[in-house]
Amino acid sequence: MKSYCLSILLILSSLVNFSITSPLLDDRWIHFKETYNRQYANEQEEQYRRNIFMKNAELIEQHNRDKYSKGLSTFELGLNKFADMTLDEFRSKHNGYRDDHQKSSNNENYNDNDISSLPDEIDWTKRGVVTPVKDQGRCGSCWAFSAVASIESQHALKTGKLIELSEQNLVDCSRPEGNHGCEGGYMDNGFKMVIKNHGIDTEKSYPYKGMDEKCRQQEKNKTIGATIHSYVDVKYGDEHALQSAVAKIGPISVAIDADSLFFMFYTSGIYNNENCSSDFKHLDHGVAVVGYGELNGIKYWKVKNSWGTNWGIDGYVLMSRDKNNQCGIATRPSYPVV
Repeated sequence: MKSYCLSILLILSSLVNFSITSPLLDDRWIHFKETYNRQYANEQEEQYRRNIFMKNAELIEQHNRDKYSKGLSTFELGLNKFADMTLDEFRSKHNGYRDDHQKSSNNENYNDNDISSLPDEIDWTKRGVVTPVKDQGRCGSCWAFSAVASIESQHALKTGKLIELSEQNLVDCSRPEGNHGCEGGYMDNGFKMVIKNHGIDTEKSYPYKGMDEKCRQQEKNKTIGATIHSYVDVKYGDEHALQSAVAKIGPISVAIDADSLFFMFYTSGIYNNENCSSDFKHLDHGVAVVGYGELNGIKYWKVKNSWGTNWGIDGYVLMSRDKNNQCGIATRPSYPVV
């Protein structure tokens, strides 16, 4: 099994020797440290981080100048809180999806891929059934945020009550179902835990810590925020089936290939990366599709991420739709039944 949260943090010698003396980049480095309160252990560590920052900044500037500004790319990049990290470091701490690589034992499936009568666009964030964007921090718990996002929305759609639920509850308590806490997991396994434990706690009663802790959930307690009785797998690899599910069911948990500096520094536009993989073996990040639409003639999925509101478009990303299942967005979709 390929693990995306156990990667050893690699030190790249090429970065150690990399240096830019541009006054503009020097100013950006100072601003970055002040903005994100960066304090490094020693001068050597700061120089190492500065070199990574400079290399990332150069990549961003080159993309925006040579591609985005000339209309050769549909998305823009920007410096963010990850700018002093290598892709390997980022992957090991901020993704976390682990597919169990086995055929699902779930006997409920969604196969409707007729899109002829669907609306041209839909955005569940405008209908009061999506909670604010959260931040998984340096824990490979994206799978928990993806699962919780769809549970929150399905609960809101059925009861009319939008309640923030506990990702930490899943991180701590779904190991018996095959998840690995901050070292990665699978959304369907999270759904199985909620079913077995007769519910999931509220965020208020079981707040997120961003680390592995002992399971503290008690059956039949007063802190349960929502329950589910089953979950459904959307037809694998079929974007039309995913579109139908998003329109008719609501926000859907999905996994994507986010293993790219371009995704790491995405800031606006429609993310289009033909180098993305749709193979389930390369999926490494759990997110939630909360809508779809079209912008300037380009179809997109609206995706809720779990890297905070300072990433992307207030925490969201628009991803290419109907482009051969780009980044595997339709490879492993699923949702809970409340």
